[in-house]
Amino acid sequence: MAYQALYRKYRPKTFSEVIGQEHITETLRNELASGKISHAYLFTGTRGTGKTSCAKILSRAVNCLNPENGEPCGGCELCRSALAGELTDIVEIDAASNNGVDNIRELREQVLFTPAAAKYRVYIIDEVHMLSMGAFNALLKTLEEPPAHVIFILATTEVYKLPATILSRCQRFDFRRIDAEKICERLQQVAAAEQLTLTDGAAMLIASAADGGMRDALSILDLCTAGGTEITEETVAASCGMAGNEYLIRLAEDILHNDIESGLLLLDELHRSSVDTVRLIAELTEHFRNLMIAKTVRDAKKPIVCSSAHLKKLEEQAKQFELSRIMAILTALQETAGRLASGNRRCEMEMMLIRLCNPSVSSDYDALVQRVAALEQAGRIGAGVRAATPTPKTAPDPTPAEDEAPPLYDDSFAPLPEEDEMPQEQPLSAEAQTIEQPATPSAEQPIPEWDEILKILRTTCPLIAGVLSGSSAYIRDAYLLIDTQSSQFRTLVNGANSQYRDQIRSAAQQVLGKSFKLGPYRSAETKETDPMLSFAQRLQDLNLSK
Repeated sequence: MAYQALYRKYRPKTFSEVIGQEHITETLRNELASGKISHAYLFTGTRGTGKTSCAKILSRAVNCLNPENGEPCGGCELCRSALAGELTDIVEIDAASNNGVDNIRELREQVLFTPAAAKYRVYIIDEVHMLSMGAFNALLKTLEEPPAHVIFILATTEVYKLPATILSRCQRFDFRRIDAEKICERLQQVAAAEQLTLTDGAAMLIASAADGGMRDALSILDLCTAGGTEITEETVAASCGMAGNEYLIRLAEDILHNDIESGLLLLDELHRSSVDTVRLIAELTEHFRNLMIAKTVRDAKKPIVCSSAHLKKLEEQAKQFELSRIMAILTALQETAGRLASGNRRCEMEMMLIRLCNPSVSSDYDALVQRVAALEQAGRIGAGVRAATPTPKTAPDPTPAEDEAPPLYDDSFAPLPEEDEMPQEQPLSAEAQTIEQPATPSAEQPIPEWDEILKILRTTCPLIAGVLSGSSAYIRDAYLLIDTQSSQFRTLVNGANSQYRDQIRSAAQQVLGKSFKLGPYRSAETKETDPMLSFAQRLQDLNLSK
């Protein structure tokens, strides 16, 4: 016997077996039980939600010899004949290939004949929106006043394309997308019947990809069985060409920390793994959509279809993003998706990533908003540092002597004050030890082992390694001075969690054979070149930035 697809094998045979459409199946059962049968029904909704299945069940129920509470019995001669596809009084028409006026005229002639064996002749017209306007006009009169022995069941995914004259003559039922929990439950039932092992995470990933359609979910499950009876999240991702949750988390982290190099290398890895660019854009859009929901909805579990573990990751990552930046990223993703059809897909994806990581190379409005927001944040931090820094009576020498060790504090990376605001004569108190002074040794050279330290960090702590991309380091006495322009680095190592500082110390000790304290390094010659920063400083000087 030929193999039968799972969505066909497990197609519902009664209304009670239809998943997620109780508001429709209960109404149809009540109508059938009371004998109040309409002459025309319209089933509308997204693909795979049960429209055709309900139409088939309804066609059997109206002709069943022994109906049970509005349900077809499935055992009578007519039910068995209909299930086998041998009952000629149930006619299924594909409007996509029979959409002309002549096809409908032929149908109008056929409805005049009485049923051969059943009580009603039922016409199921699938994708009815594909009919031409002339065909709709030809169907109109018959649909309004059909013979007593005829029932029409129209099904469509695009109800807005139907003329109002057709809509007004049908009893309409709107099929909803099926909840992910119900899809997962059904998938587990089918997997058990097929002797498959389906993990909860894999079931949820299939439900997410199916987008509320049971048929699509069963088709994906069918596809995954080619890899064996053990179906995991990795199996689903590989079978469907998905990027996977971890890739999306990593890409979002690279965008968050403006790490262009890490992001481009990850895109290259995905490209070599044959991940489809269009699919990747769609999944990345869905990921940032989920971040938007997690950022704005208190209980994001229902709007976001994913496992509990992945939802927790989304909520943690959403806290690091500003909502305005998430919205700007979503806009850029949608614009890129529109350009993929006509351009080099890989290049378009890489350009988009660079623009998202470095707003200064983009002149659009969203990029400008991001830059201004970053400047405002920097202004607020700088104002807080100046407020916490005591005002010196005399200006100190901005460059310490070569034999003087800079007052560095290992457990904190805080924003640096202006050099002429640092006290020189008195040591800092314990409360002021979060304020650091830049080290400016003029004769020091970057240590060559820093690349080896970063290589270890890429394995032990990829996040901090990405933030430190392009940085260098110096050794002075017991201090490892890190020179980086990344503002995210200060935020990470200055947090309450010391894991990032510990990872850097551990990697440095492995390479250098000695434990060091950490400190910042900033050359006295370092100057900001971004005109936006200069503009912000001018506003601050004029007291206009508050």
